[in-house]
Amino acid sequence: MGQHSKYSFEMKLAAVTKYLEGSCSTESIARNLGTNGTRIIEWATIYQSLGAEGLKTTQKLSVYSAETKRNAVCDYLSGKGTLREIQKKYGIRSDKQLRNWIMKYNGHEHLKSSGTGGTSTMTKGRKTTYDERVEIVKYCIEHEMDYAQAAQKYQVSYQQVYQWIRKYQSDGAQGLVDKRGKRKTEHEMSELEKLRAENRLLQAEKRKAELEIAFLKKLDEIERRRF
Repeated sequence: MGQHSKYSFEMKLAAVTKYLEGSCSTESIARNLGTNGTRIIEWATIYQSLGAEGLKTTQKLSVYSAETKRNAVCDYLSGKGTLREIQKKYGIRSDKQLRNWIMKYNGHEHLKSSGTGGTSTMTKGRKTTYDERVEIVKYCIEHEMDYAQAAQKYQVSYQQVYQWIRKYQSDGAQGLVDKRGKRKTEHEMSELEKLRAENRLLQAEKRKAELEIAFLKKLDEIERRRF
């Protein structure tokens, strides 16, 4: 999935220039753009890390090696810099990405390269039931949207997992119903069955959000102590 922004490259560059020159306050720059000061600082961090090119909207995902992820996380956990300092050092587009890597590392998950991370996945899809698609999407929610890992575990293609996630994000559990005519039983599922499936996915999202909130609170406490 690419990145989309209502702010043009020129707008972001002008805002960052004013911020770094100190000619305007962060609040003033943000107010003129209809955004907040945090976003201005994020743009400035990207600019200092990746240069002006980093401010351009791109349809490609940023790719990071497993080594870069490990080094960034280890540097942060060993106290070698704040989130933003580590972000600048390794050319990471957002501190949110770094936070996610730290969360995975603390959860004893293996940090792999961006993309499929070298994991062998099926190139051809297979037929699946509605319940299987719900279970696969649920698994992705609970495992940091790791499409490659889900594809390998459930023996489906990476592209299938990607499309199911997109459909779920767009239309909820209803989006996982096969409407091509060959799955008549799915099309005729009762509202209760669909609601149960939706609830399973929402519960997974809730658990994930609760864990993230608890972890990020701890991370923020560490950040405050470092300033």
